[in-house]
Amino acid sequence: MTVTRERDTGFFGQPRALANLFGVELWERFSFYGMQGILLIYLYYSAADGGLGIREDTATSIVGAYGGAVYLSTIIGAWVADRLLGSERVLFLSAILVMGGHIALAVLPRLAGVTVGLILIAIGSGGVKANATSLVGTLYAADDERRDAGFSLFYLGINLGALAGPLLTGLLQQRAGFHVGFGLAAVGMAVGLVQYALGRRRLPESAHDVPNPLPARSRTTVAGIAAVVVVALVILALTGVLSADRLATVVVVVSAAAAIGYFAVILASRDISGEERRRVWAFVPMFLASAAFWSLYQQQFTVVTIYSDQRLDRTVFGFQMPVSWVQSINPVFIILLSGAFAALWTRLGRRQPSTPVKFAAGTAIMGVAFLLFLPLAGGGPNSTPLLALAGILLVFTIAELLLSPVGLSLTTKLAPRAFHTQMVALFFLSVALGTALSGTLARYYSADNEGTYFGVLGAVAIVLGLALAAAARPISRLMGGVR
Repeated sequence: MTVTRERDTGFFGQPRALANLFGVELWERFSFYGMQGILLIYLYYSAADGGLGIREDTATSIVGAYGGAVYLSTIIGAWVADRLLGSERVLFLSAILVMGGHIALAVLPRLAGVTVGLILIAIGSGGVKANATSLVGTLYAADDERRDAGFSLFYLGINLGALAGPLLTGLLQQRAGFHVGFGLAAVGMAVGLVQYALGRRRLPESAHDVPNPLPARSRTTVAGIAAVVVVALVILALTGVLSADRLATVVVVVSAAAAIGYFAVILASRDISGEERRRVWAFVPMFLASAAFWSLYQQQFTVVTIYSDQRLDRTVFGFQMPVSWVQSINPVFIILLSGAFAALWTRLGRRQPSTPVKFAAGTAIMGVAFLLFLPLAGGGPNSTPLLALAGILLVFTIAELLLSPVGLSLTTKLAPRAFHTQMVALFFLSVALGTALSGTLARYYSADNEGTYFGVLGAVAIVLGLALAAAARPISRLMGGVR
């Protein structure tokens, strides 16, 4: 099997099946980021401007909660893959849910469309993300040094979609309205679904495996628990406990509790070896660093969006670009730099920095990016040059490339065999926690306290990065030879 995988270099030196996963993730991210590029302003713009007129702090809470729920739902997608259907089937069904959610946003009016659409997209995107990443891991032997480069190439596909989505949906929103922009996101997901369906046969047989099948006698119990959870959520929503302004905080609490529970279940399992257990312990500090990183990075969709709408000079050669176009700046840098990072890790081979060091650098550099807002603090409307914000987002990108694709690769290397996809879900659970925190933290942002806001969060991230760097060697020892 190892020899076969090493000889398969049909997609830029990587296995051919990577092209199919690359494509479905590209179109899913096109729809995801295209919709998210206009979601926040749709929520807080006035009805006269085509929006819903929701308060800004409530709108950021909704966006943060939705973003966190996307990554939180990776647990569901991973569990269903590992216990019931296998990663390949879950990926296909999840893509259908995503498409349905975008259709709901496009055709259902006001809050009905937002509620139905975001729930379907959150559940579907979680299933796509956890299982697409897990399937990429199945394409490589354990000792294949192309793995990090392959994940970086996969990450390029994500960002090609993330680049095109906000550009096109934002332009349509500006010229034809929000619902037309949401409709384009639905079309993009449909294209991704078709291309994936045509190439499913290229995936290895292991893509269809169910690693830890759920006994038939337990399925009724699981279905009952799921029904109780759904009913409880409906009751909490109807009674006002899950109010819109508290959604992000609720997702933070649920994500933290789920992470603790997940780690406890995996570490206590009799199905993992002592070496696998030590590797899971090694992942704990990386999980915390990842959550801290994403709590800042995901503010591109909360604080940075508001900042771009109200503070940024978006006029370029007499044309005022849509707010959502700012969210395409980061993917441009990712596309330009991801190949360079992939080549760097490939060239360095065994000499490249360890994963804990990469995580530490990514977290600290993310803190530096927030400190770069300080010279711009206190300005008025149109006071921030576009090039200044682009420079800050370049630093965002460098931090992201040091942590995110490397984190995806790490989880597939540290994962116990019985929890392969669910370990990937744990990484996305750190993203869920951080993303929901980005919505909670955004409530404290205002033009009057920009200096304090950016300064405190930036300094905290730098301290956390330095602490992780100091602990890099003992963490590497726990990883048992995995770099």
